[in-house]
Amino acid sequence: MTDKKTIALLAIASIFTSTVQAQQSAGKEEDLMLLYEDEEMISIATGTSKPYHLAPSVASVFTAKDIEASGARTLDEVLETVPGLHVGLSFNRNSSFYSIRGIHSGENPQVLLLMNGLPINDIITGSRPYLFRLPVADIERIEVMRGPGSAVFGADAFAGVINVITKDGSDIDGRVLGGRAGTFDTLDGWAQYGDELSGWDIGVSVEYSTSNGDHDRIVHSDLQTALDNGFGTNASRAPGPLESGYQLLNSSFSAKNDNWSFWLNSWNLKDAGVGPGVAQALDPVGKQNSDQYSFVTDYSNDEIAESWKFDTRFSYRVLDQQSEFQILPPATRVTIGSDGNLCFTPDCTPTALVDFPDGVLGNPGGRLTDTRLEVAGVFDGWQDHRLRLEVGADRNELKARESKNFGPGTPAEGLVGSATIDGTLIHVTGTNDIFVQNHSRSVKYLSLQDEWRLGRDWELTAGVRYDNYSDFGDTTNPRLALVWATDYNLTSKLLYGRAFRAPSLTELYFENNPSLIGNPSLGPETIDMVELVFDYRPSFDLEMVSSLYGYRAKDLIEFVNNMAENSRNQNGHGLELEATWHPNNKLQLKGNFALQYSEDANTGTVIANAPRRQLFISADWNLVEKWSIYGQANWIADRARAITDFRPPISDYTTVDLFLKHQPNNWNWKLGFSVKNIFDKDAREPSDGTIPGDYPLPGRSFYFEAEYRVSEL
Repeated sequence: MTDKKTIALLAIASIFTSTVQAQQSAGKEEDLMLLYEDEEMISIATGTSKPYHLAPSVASVFTAKDIEASGARTLDEVLETVPGLHVGLSFNRNSSFYSIRGIHSGENPQVLLLMNGLPINDIITGSRPYLFRLPVADIERIEVMRGPGSAVFGADAFAGVINVITKDGSDIDGRVLGGRAGTFDTLDGWAQYGDELSGWDIGVSVEYSTSNGDHDRIVHSDLQTALDNGFGTNASRAPGPLESGYQLLNSSFSAKNDNWSFWLNSWNLKDAGVGPGVAQALDPVGKQNSDQYSFVTDYSNDEIAESWKFDTRFSYRVLDQQSEFQILPPATRVTIGSDGNLCFTPDCTPTALVDFPDGVLGNPGGRLTDTRLEVAGVFDGWQDHRLRLEVGADRNELKARESKNFGPGTPAEGLVGSATIDGTLIHVTGTNDIFVQNHSRSVKYLSLQDEWRLGRDWELTAGVRYDNYSDFGDTTNPRLALVWATDYNLTSKLLYGRAFRAPSLTELYFENNPSLIGNPSLGPETIDMVELVFDYRPSFDLEMVSSLYGYRAKDLIEFVNNMAENSRNQNGHGLELEATWHPNNKLQLKGNFALQYSEDANTGTVIANAPRRQLFISADWNLVEKWSIYGQANWIADRARAITDFRPPISDYTTVDLFLKHQPNNWNWKLGFSVKNIFDKDAREPSDGTIPGDYPLPGRSFYFEAEYRVSEL
């Protein structure tokens, strides 16, 4: 009740302040153009470009300049600064998940990630590839929309949408070489080329990153510790570190002219450590390897028909993932069921006690292909209206593969009594014993949107999208957004949106798995959200945005007794405040505060692991000529544990980062030095209890970077 009162008081104060200030500012219309002349444009809200303050959404924009000033190395480091968005660690391999307004699950399929408008979420988990990370050297801008986006983007645009826009040739403008070295044996390098050739804007970017990870992130007890205590073995590797090393190569090629654009990207992850282990038993030899290849071609034409502009897009994406797990370590002893799967939960009846001298091994993988064709038309022929019509089709295909030494199809199946099973891997690809059969999914959709200028100061955006799925049926999702230019420096927005999240193949079809069984009768998750937004700019140097929201999410999918079910409804409400201030031309201050309360609609219990309070502040200061320093602090607080988890509360934490940048007289050079977690805070993300001490985050780290640019070729 306290949080509800706090939100209400803050909201009333925000509205009152905005209204009073707006009245005091009456008669200053002549300053309107100056006030917004440097404003960023944003396309994520409607599919068409629009000034940020008039966009019918709650959104954040980060440019390449913003990213460079902060010293961020990865996309996740940028996203952690977004109001109401927290980057946490999942239980599965410690992949990052994005909790937006208290909405998330283990695989995190409720946030849609796009690269140049191409969805990166896959149908296997509904989320990004496992252990997905993205360096920032090739990023031109990041647009983040909080709230439902299915009326424009379809499935998975549930809690929010993130669009990463990469650099083209004109953004790179020459040749660039850069590198970074730092703690944990971290090395980053990038090479870029941008020029105009025969009327084509050409861009090439190659980024390579590698790290051994922070081996001081020690886990003192894990699942194997509990098994050792129960079976009298000594197999656990705890105490031991979370495995977070990786090698990553990210390469892009772009070409565009007046009508055509092409983008090719390869994203190759190799030897990525699997965090706490796939079964929460430390696994220093387990690896995740992923290869993703994307091709996108766009054709735009505004001369086919009067008042129409058409955009046609064809894309093809291949994602090949291969996991190599030591699920339980060598010398483990464990009970198994009649199907040969691990069996140590209360709902499983064991048939054999088995020693695994080489460990319990599993190597699941598969190849996913995603083929899309989309045609969008924008019509400007009617006064005060801009119509957008889009049709599209999407075809996904999965071919799975697996080898293992336990479960159906291996010598473990049918065992009774005591036995020993070595590390010989049995290939079950193409059999009924694999973790998931080959599947395909087809989607067809139609969307319509009208941006209607009701008057000089009013605009109503109304949209709806219909999606038809080959495996679970159809869904229709509307949106309404009323934007009122209340005064020359105040914009008010009232937003409503509905979104859905399609069940993943994991949730629909997983089988032969000791803990995850699919359910083909699942329906989609749905959410309805209402938002009230005020964008207030009392002067040229100060911008303030306040957002008040409430939502109801239904049919959320969870694994109940190991089987996927539409088992839970969730309600939430909250407030987000953000401000940017330039007190002078040498200093920029930013800050945001988010307060959210989300609960299980059926039981009234607080949603676990989502921060109820977040505070972020930063300062970018030009110390003297050619020198600048950037500092930021991030406070994460009030995370509840699951109702069945009786451990002490999750500790709050504050991390502080600094970045010092120098550009010598030779302007082609840029040098930087950064310190992450400068006070070496023992910050932790919550585990599921199998690892009692939670997941420690990286400690203090140092990085030195240099970049050399040649603008004229």
